[in-house]
Amino acid sequence: MKLLAVLLLATLAVGCGYSHTTTPIQPGTMPIIAGLVPSSANHGGVAFTFEVDGSQFHSTAVINFNGVAQTTTFVSSAKLTTMISSTAIANAGTVPVTVTNPGTPGGIYGGGTKAATSTAMNFTIN
Repeated sequence: MKLLAVLLLATLAVGCGYSHTTTPIQPGTMPIIAGLVPSSANHGGVAFTFEVDGSQFHSTAVINFNGVAQTTTFVSSAKLTTMISSTAIANAGTVPVTVTNPGTPGGIYGGGTKAATSTAMNFTIN
C-alpha cells in the first residue's frame, strides 16, 4: 500500500502538466547621441543646463557626465536635459558623455530587458 501511495504521488508530481519555462532577458534599446548643447564649457565656469540630442531615449533614460549619472529630465525620445554643476567643470579636459536606458524587469517567467548605454561623445572643458 505504501508503495502504491508513493508511486501515485510521484506520478502526480511529475506528470501534472505544469511546466515552468523562463524567457531570457532581452537586449535593451541602445540610445544614440547625435549632439551636445553646449558642446564645450570653460573650466571654473558656473553651473549650466546641458542638453543631449539623439534618438531612442526612454522616458527613464539617464545622462552620464564623466561617468557620473545625472538627474535627468526627459523632454522627448530625442532630447534629454540636466544641470551640470560648476564642480563637474572645475578642471580643463575632455569628458565622456553617455546616455543609459535602464533595463526593464521581467515577469514571473523571466523576460525584461538589459540596460543599454550609448557610445560616448566627448565634451570639452576649456
